Amino acid sequence: MEVLKKYAVFSGRARRKEYWMFVLFNLIFAIVAVVLDNVLGIAIKGIGYGPIYIIFALAMILPGLGVAIRRLHDIGKSGWFIFINLIPCIGFIWFLVLVCTDSQAGENQYGPNPKEVVQ
Repeated sequence: MEVLKKYAVFSGRARRKEYWMFVLFNLIFAIVAVVLDNVLGIAIKGIGYGPIYIIFALAMILPGLGVAIRRLHDIGKSGWFIFINLIPCIGFIWFLVLVCTDSQAGENQYGPNPKEVVQ
């Protein structure tokens, strides 16, 4: 997975596909971690998850931030726009619209368009 190769890279651009594939696999593995915690009987009573999920979640903080910031760069926004999530209610919706927006055509201040780069 491309995101894990760029574990703590906050520069450059990330396509929508890269971002949403990370979100999808992160969600799947998080569910598996919670299920494992419960099946193994190590889930913390009252919250429903345990050490496997906690370790997974902590390990995914930097790649998650990195891919979100690179996704914002892809549409020509600063990585600081990630803090828009702190606005109650509409912040998440605004961020969702931003990460769903198509890439900025051509090269921008954060690098070449990954759609146009031949790999």
